[in-house]
Amino acid sequence: MNERRKHESGDEATGRRPRASSLEITEQAMSELSEQMAALVADYFARLPGLPVFPDTSAQQVSESLSRELPIEGTAVEQIVDDCRAIINASRHNGHPRFFGYVASPSTPVAAYADLLSSALNANVTSWRSAPAATEIEKTVVRWLSTLIGYGADARGLLTSGGSLANLNALLIAHRSRAHAEASRRGLWGETRMTLYASDQIHMSIPKAADVLGLGRDQLRLVKTDARFRLDVRDLRLSIEADTLQGLKPFCVVGSAGTVNTGAVDPLSEIARICEEHDLWFHVDGAYGALGSLDERKRSLFDGIARADSVSLDPHKWLYAPVDCGCLLFRDAAKAQRAFATNDADYIKVHEEATDESFAFWDYGLELSRRFRALKIWMMLKYYGARRVRAAISEDNDLAAYLAECIDAAEDFELLAPVELSICCFRYVPPDIRQKLMDTDDAGERARLYAELDALNARIMHSVQRGGRAYLSNVTLNGSYGLRACIVNFRTTRDDILETLEIVRTAARAINEE
Repeated sequence: MNERRKHESGDEATGRRPRASSLEITEQAMSELSEQMAALVADYFARLPGLPVFPDTSAQQVSESLSRELPIEGTAVEQIVDDCRAIINASRHNGHPRFFGYVASPSTPVAAYADLLSSALNANVTSWRSAPAATEIEKTVVRWLSTLIGYGADARGLLTSGGSLANLNALLIAHRSRAHAEASRRGLWGETRMTLYASDQIHMSIPKAADVLGLGRDQLRLVKTDARFRLDVRDLRLSIEADTLQGLKPFCVVGSAGTVNTGAVDPLSEIARICEEHDLWFHVDGAYGALGSLDERKRSLFDGIARADSVSLDPHKWLYAPVDCGCLLFRDAAKAQRAFATNDADYIKVHEEATDESFAFWDYGLELSRRFRALKIWMMLKYYGARRVRAAISEDNDLAAYLAECIDAAEDFELLAPVELSICCFRYVPPDIRQKLMDTDDAGERARLYAELDALNARIMHSVQRGGRAYLSNVTLNGSYGLRACIVNFRTTRDDILETLEIVRTAARAINEE
């Protein structure tokens, strides 16, 4: 009997037997659990388009529908499946074809099953020795993602929980790469304060990251934007030059490859040129929009992204992957490694002699415990191929453009921003208010009418969200409150766009009749 069989059957000479675990289940029980849960998931995907986007419920009702008592003894699988159905019914469904609220794409069935396998393996992807296959898959996926967005196959990087952590990692690398070795961890260049630049449309994760890094509010410069809500490069240049003259130390510029408000893509090539002139780190926050470059018609918007020192992107935002799955790409692995250098605890020291086998993700990011996030991206791209994924993203962009066309052609809607990718911002404007705005030159009256419009659209948004037939979010642009539709869903059709506009009109009429 070989050693493995001895271990599995026990050693008769010593009397040892494998541990009788209270948590192991029989093959029959495993089969029953697998069949019922797989059927539940298949049923969910089949019913999804007909479910309410948002449940008609309250926090109290949700709490009462789910058991809150700690079970002392096990529960039958049938009851657990029923409870899971209750969870589904009390959920908001971002996979619904008329969910346009946030940048949250639905999961493909393939990626969902990949996540199941990942959880079954339960690999802690800290280093190659902890998870050999998962580490190699992640390296492959990072290279694939970099190639897809035009950043190049030679980039390095790692997967993160999302764009917020990717951006925090990037700014830490940027700060350490530009700070003196003896600089304190409070955003200082010796005795000089270091400054960071981003547009006034930047995602909230950038100010948060700056705060975590110890940069004061006066060290983050929010640069104004142009009429298309893109970073104004002239204002950026003036701000950098003014800070330099005052003895401050500019160290990084963050450009957006698709803002979350409007989908605007900053002029990346021009920002890259300024960063090169002033020796600044150039980070591109592409958490939402970078994957929009898979649409070949949009690729020119992203000119200059290959010149960035680092780029963040989120497959769970627009690559139809389950959360959590963000990514950080960077050019200089040595600078990234220096930023995270520590006196390693003895138990995590790597003693492998081969370079590839001594690789550790903790050398390039903040996380130590890390899920096998790469499997869902790897499996999805293997199953569908890049061409089909490109087609889905291109169709999302087409639908946003179609929504904008419908709004432009309507007498009761108004477009609030140009549509560059898959986000469309607009508001409902009743014909009588539109006419009053056209007829008056009185500033006070116009302000009153615009305030009335803001209040009306806020009520419309809440009514649409809780109505369950569609889901929009809100946006404020140039002081105007509007409705925002973000289309990152492979299930959405033109009929869903038209139906959503009618849902908005219905909500407006109901409010007007109150």
